Amino acid sequence: MRPFDQGIPPHSTSVLRLLRPGPRPAAALAAAIAAATALPLAAPQITRRFVDDAIGGASIRHLTLIAIGYLALAVAGQAARMVTAWLASRLAWDGTNRLRERLAGHALGLDLAYHGRHTPGEMIERVDGDVVAVADFVVAFLLDVVASVLLLAGVVVVVFGVDWRIGGALLAYCVLIGYGMARAQRAAVPSAARSRAASATLFGTLDERLAGAEDLRANGAGAHAVHRLHQVSAALFRAEHRDARVGTMLLAGTSVAFAAGTAIMLGLAAWAMSAGTLTVGTAVLLFQYTLMVRAPFERLIDQIREYQAALAGLARIGGLLAERRTLREPARPRPLPTTGPLGLRLDGVSFAYPGDDEQVLSGVTLTLAPGETLGLVGRTGSGKTTLARLVLRLYDPVEGAVTVGGVDLREADPASLRRRMCVVTQDVQLFAASVRDNLTLFRPPPFRPDDDRLREILDGVGLGDWLAALPSGLDTELRGVSAGEAQLIAFARAFLAHPGLVVLDEASSRLDPATERRIEQSIDRLLGGRTGVIIAHRLSSLSRVDKIAVLEHGKIIEYGRRADLAADPGSRYGRLLDLAGVGR
Repeated sequence: MRPFDQGIPPHSTSVLRLLRPGPRPAAALAAAIAAATALPLAAPQITRRFVDDAIGGASIRHLTLIAIGYLALAVAGQAARMVTAWLASRLAWDGTNRLRERLAGHALGLDLAYHGRHTPGEMIERVDGDVVAVADFVVAFLLDVVASVLLLAGVVVVVFGVDWRIGGALLAYCVLIGYGMARAQRAAVPSAARSRAASATLFGTLDERLAGAEDLRANGAGAHAVHRLHQVSAALFRAEHRDARVGTMLLAGTSVAFAAGTAIMLGLAAWAMSAGTLTVGTAVLLFQYTLMVRAPFERLIDQIREYQAALAGLARIGGLLAERRTLREPARPRPLPTTGPLGLRLDGVSFAYPGDDEQVLSGVTLTLAPGETLGLVGRTGSGKTTLARLVLRLYDPVEGAVTVGGVDLREADPASLRRRMCVVTQDVQLFAASVRDNLTLFRPPPFRPDDDRLREILDGVGLGDWLAALPSGLDTELRGVSAGEAQLIAFARAFLAHPGLVVLDEASSRLDPATERRIEQSIDRLLGGRTGVIIAHRLSSLSRVDKIAVLEHGKIIEYGRRADLAADPGSRYGRLLDLAGVGR
C-alpha cells in the first residue's frame, strides 16, 4: 500500500484509481514539481558565489552577470511553480470530474428505496461537496505536501553537504519544530471547531427567526427573538475570541521558535567562520536555507485539516459507491415486445416499503388487455401511486408478480422496460436547458427526433403558439414556465417516447380548466392504441377508461368495466360519481 493510502477505507481505493492521471500528464507534473523544488534550492548557491566574489574583489561586470543569473533563476522558479499549480489543478479536476460522473451515474441507478432515505441536499453534498473537498486536497497535496517535503529534504541534504555538524543540527531542529507545530495545531482544532459550530448556530437561528417573522410579530414574540439572537451572538463572540487568542498564541510561538532556530544556525555559522571552515558567502547561504525551512512547515501543517476533510470525503464517496440496488438484476433479461400496446397483469401483488412491516398493497389482482385503460380510484394513501410504481418497476412486490407484455418485470430487460413504458406525473421536472433538451432529456442527435418532429409534438399538445413566441425557438432556455406549460411539456415527452404502456399519475391536477380542456384531446391521442393506467382525483377525467379499480387501505374493493360500474346503482364507483356531481 502506498503512503498516501494509509488510513483510507478499503472501499475508497477504487476512488483513488479514478483520480489517478495518465502516464504522460503524471510525468509532466513530476517534472514541474522537480523544477519548482530544485530552482529555489539553487538560488542560495548563486548568492554565496556573489558574496564571496564581491569580497574577493570581482569586477562589476562579473557581479552583474551573477545578479542577472539569480534573477533569471528566481523567475524560472516562479514559472515552474505556476506550471505546477496549473498542471495539478487540471489533473485534479479531470480526475474529480470522472469521479463526479461515476457518482452521479451510480446515484441515479439506485432505486427509490435509497433516495427515499436521503434528501436531495444530502445527495448533492455527497456527489459534489465531498468531491470538491477531495479535489482541493489533491491540488494542495501536490503543491504543498509533495513540494514542501522535497524542499525540506533538499535543504537538509545541501546543508549536510556544506557542514555535517550544521546539517545535523538543522535536521534535529526540523524534527523538533515539526513535532511542536503538529501538537500545537492539534490543540487549536477544538477551538476552531467550536467557533464554526457557534457560527452555524447563529445562522440557523437567524434563518428560523426570519422565516417566522410574520408569526413572531403577530404574536408579540419579538422580544424573545431578539433575546435569543443576543444569546447566540454572545456565544459566537466568546468562541471566536477564544479561537483568535489560541491562534495568536500559536502564531507568536511559531515566530519565536523559527527566530530561535535562525539565531542558532547563524551562531553555528559564525563559529564555523571563526574556525576558518566557512566563507562569508557560505554563511549567507546557510542563513537563506534556514529561512526557507519555515514556509514548507507552515504549508504542511495547514494541510492537516484538509487531509482530515478529504479523508472523510473519500469515506463518504466510497460508502455511496458501495450502495447497491435492492431491485434484483435479471440473470437472463427478457425484452418487452418492441411494438404495439402492452398487456398488464397484477397477480396477487402485495407490497411493503423497505424497513416498514405494514403492507401498502395486499393481494391486488387485475388484468388489462393490450390497448385497454384502467382508472385507479381511492382516497389519498390508499395505494394508487404505489401500484403505479410497481407497474413501472420502481419497486418489486414482496408477494405476487407484475407482468407486462407477457414478461414478469423481475425478468425484463431494464433498457427495454424504459423504452416501452413511460409515466407522466403532477411533479414535472424541468431543467435549466433548452426546450429541445427538456423534451429529449439530453439525448444526443443520433438518438433523438429531429426538430420538425419536436415542433409537431409541441403543436399537438397545444404549445405551438408558445414555441413560436420564444426568442430562439427550440434553442431557448426554459425560464418562467407556468405550471400548465410544464405539464404540457411532460405530455410532449410522453408522445416522443412512443411507449406501449402509459401511466398518468394525477397528470392533469395542476392544469386550469382551459388548459385541461386543451389537453383532453392530446390525452386521447396518447392513449390511442396504447395500454394506460390513470390515477386521478377528478373523476370526470376517467370517462375515457375501460376499467375501474377502487382501492381502499391497499386492497381492491371494487373492480370491473367502467360502464358496468357506472350503471350499477349500488357500486362504490357509482356513488363516488354521484358525490362528485359527475354524470354516470
